[in-house]
Amino acid sequence: MRKEKIIQGEYYHVFNRGNNKQDIFREERDWVRLLFLIIYFQSPVNLRNISREVKYFAKHRIFNVQNDLIKEIIESRYVELVCFTLMPNHFHLILKESKENGISRYMQRILNSYTKYFNVKNELSGHLFQGPFKMVHIEDDPQLLYLSAYIHRNIKEVKNSKEEEYNFSYSSFQDYLARNRWGELLKTDIIKNQFLDAQKYKLFVDNSRAKDVQHSVLHID
Repeated sequence: MRKEKIIQGEYYHVFNRGNNKQDIFREERDWVRLLFLIIYFQSPVNLRNISREVKYFAKHRIFNVQNDLIKEIIESRYVELVCFTLMPNHFHLILKESKENGISRYMQRILNSYTKYFNVKNELSGHLFQGPFKMVHIEDDPQLLYLSAYIHRNIKEVKNSKEEEYNFSYSSFQDYLARNRWGELLKTDIIKNQFLDAQKYKLFVDNSRAKDVQHSVLHID
């Protein structure tokens, strides 16, 4: 049981890492699989043909989910996704609790689904992640902005990435700087509307010391 009650309408920094700090990805399709779950598991809608979507993303860098299904997800979602970054052995999200128990349901669904996929594919068993997800309540706008910078600055630490920092597929940073790949499935306005334009937000992230400060607090990396 969690000591802190998750409040509907409030924002939270949610994160988790591999058990014993192990990598949670072994190949490209693993990254794509978890990204798909993060984007499309925001509601109880059942999704099929995930493997087909993973293959499509590998070629086109976008998922080919039908618009009517996306609309159904948006109308019934229990969380709103604000930003995200995937790292070799952990991930970070900012989420809004849209419906009671939404974040818990969302995270349980993601972690269970990805762990089952990973274990079956690699002929493993047991825990992939280090216990339940961790969570920090975001109390005000300054904290929200600096946590978004912290999450987006994580990209700098991804080694051997074939993509440029601002085009890293497994972070929402590029969705803040250019076209939002996910439309209403990624709610960027709560942050973007506090800046004159995307360039101002980029400068804010690039110049932020949030990563240096938060690293010692969260003990995630």
